[in-house]
Amino acid sequence: MSNYYYTMIKMHDWLADTDLDVKMILQVHDELIFEVAEKDLDAAQAKIVDIMQNSSKIDVPLLVEAGVGDNWDEAH
Repeated sequence: MSNYYYTMIKMHDWLADTDLDVKMILQVHDELIFEVAEKDLDAAQAKIVDIMQNSSKIDVPLLVEAGVGDNWDEAH
């Protein structure tokens, strides 16, 4: 199984267990789209980036960008 699948499993497990008001609503290729309550935005963003960057150990750094906006266009 590829590293990508392990990362998605870890994301699913975190979403199932978190008390934050966050849900993943869409996946577009290598991009994940979340709906997050404003009060939980900073905590959710930090955890999502952490999961995406650190779920797999590879030889090169894996950098993750996180954008915020009222819609997908604004988040870019």
